[in-house]
Amino acid sequence: MTTDARPPAPFGRALCAMVTPFTEDGALDLDGARRLADRLVSRGCDGLVLSGTTGESPTTTDAEKAALVTAVREAVGDRASVVAGVGTADTRHTVELALAAERAGADGLLVVTPYYSRPPQDALEAHFREIADASGLPLVLYDIPGRTGTRIEPDTLVRLAGHPRIVAVKDCSYDLLGTQKVLSRTSLAYYAGCDEQVLALYAVGAAGYVSTVANVVPDLFRAVLDAFDAGDTGRAALLQRRAIPLVEAMMAAGLPGTVTAKALLGALGLPAGPVRAPLRPADRETTDTLLAAYEELVAASDQLQV
Repeated sequence: MTTDARPPAPFGRALCAMVTPFTEDGALDLDGARRLADRLVSRGCDGLVLSGTTGESPTTTDAEKAALVTAVREAVGDRASVVAGVGTADTRHTVELALAAERAGADGLLVVTPYYSRPPQDALEAHFREIADASGLPLVLYDIPGRTGTRIEPDTLVRLAGHPRIVAVKDCSYDLLGTQKVLSRTSLAYYAGCDEQVLALYAVGAAGYVSTVANVVPDLFRAVLDAFDAGDTGRAALLQRRAIPLVEAMMAAGLPGTVTAKALLGALGLPAGPVRAPLRPADRETTDTLLAAYEELVAASDQLQV
């Protein structure tokens, strides 16, 4: 497909699911967040998604979430979009977080499917509509049934697409058929939420991606999209494949991406800090494996002039 046929990218194409930096004693590190945000945007990110899974949203307070949005907004100005994760298992609490994120300066809201309670599709639809009605910000619906226990079914997404403020989906459904069904029937902007699927979803019409791996290599997947848009699909595929060892080390080695991203950022001397319990930091062996995969990718990227 040509880029003219691609749905709009309301928050840019290249988004990072940013970690939330903490100080060594576990407090919110707003200075570190500003420095990390500036680095990510300076090196190719169009947008930053805060307080998502990678941002440790289950263990940050409402006040910390709002302060993080304000600090990152100050750091990036109008150079990038700021999308605030506000999803919880409680509709009322999610509305409160949405309004706080709007006041703090967010450009959009990431709203995950309510977890654990496993609402049926009609209740799920009502949940998202109530949040979309509550503020003036556009919504990204986060479909990740492997964590929440509930899928946003394609037919539900088709209905929700009629709401003027429901504009995008972060897709971790691993259902390429369902994704294409929604893409073919709506103008929702799809963002690949799984790093190994960036090129696959972009090739069938996604707007871009929300990447955890981008915390350490913010320009990596942007180069994949650029090559595809330039018509060099072979190079796009090569760049995607070259990323897989690092993607596997960070996202598929048995630890949450938050843990591996923070381990690698810390090893590179970048703002990150510890994770909050119940998560535990990566051990030395894991960190060495991450560093080796990172260094291999950097060397390969230098050869390819990425």
